[in-house]
Amino acid sequence: MECFDINEGDFSGCGPLAWAARNGHEGVVKILLGRGEINPDKPDYDGRTPLSHATRNGHEGVVKILLGRKEVNPDKADIFGQTPLLHAAGNGHEGVVKILLGWEEVNPDKPDTWGLTPLSYTAERGREEVVKMLLGREEVSPDRLDSGGRTPLSHAAWNGHEGVVKILLGREEVNPDKPGIFSQTPLSFAAQNGHEGVAKILLGREEVNPDKLDTSGRTPLWHAAQSGYERAIALLQSHKAVSSPYGSSSKERRLL
Repeated sequence: MECFDINEGDFSGCGPLAWAARNGHEGVVKILLGRGEINPDKPDYDGRTPLSHATRNGHEGVVKILLGRKEVNPDKADIFGQTPLLHAAGNGHEGVVKILLGWEEVNPDKPDTWGLTPLSYTAERGREEVVKMLLGREEVSPDRLDSGGRTPLSHAAWNGHEGVVKILLGREEVNPDKPGIFSQTPLSFAAQNGHEGVAKILLGREEVNPDKLDTSGRTPLWHAAQSGYERAIALLQSHKAVSSPYGSSSKERRLL
């Protein structure tokens, strides 16, 4: 007579199935799913299911096996509001993203606790192909602000992902000069981190104001100067950014 619980988790709440899924052991996953008492959608203490673990690590075979079980919710979020799709997208697992997007239950624009969508995470990490896949879905908003006041374009600009910036700017819905919660624009984020290539791309758009002030009265030039990025400063000045990093009027300077 058996005296153990096959669903019992360890210190993190992960059971045998979750660990097998996490490490991509398809044969073990099949064996465990053959047990009648197994719960194929059991969350750990962070709310992550075996499917979440498999998608996070890009194990396509395991993902397909788990999705073959009707008890498995393909869009189940963990305690941070992060879905299997968000995990797969953020980590650049194109094959898994494609599988999940094939399920009607999966919301491709579902935000997590911080308002970040799969597209936001993907843009932040420079996953160009996944960005294209997500933008292929009409439900996905390419210019959506997260709780921190950043759009996918702002995330890509902050991290210097030129390819993603170009892809996003190819969408009419994307405002290349959209201010966030503190009125920092994508150009401001790029300048702050010295991403000259991204700044050059953004400055090529007539909608982008190189002298736009944030809520602290600081321009992109101020951010580049404060961080010591000489090439970014020279680029901004060549695009008619004011010589003062604080804006052009005494009223603007008093905002500091």
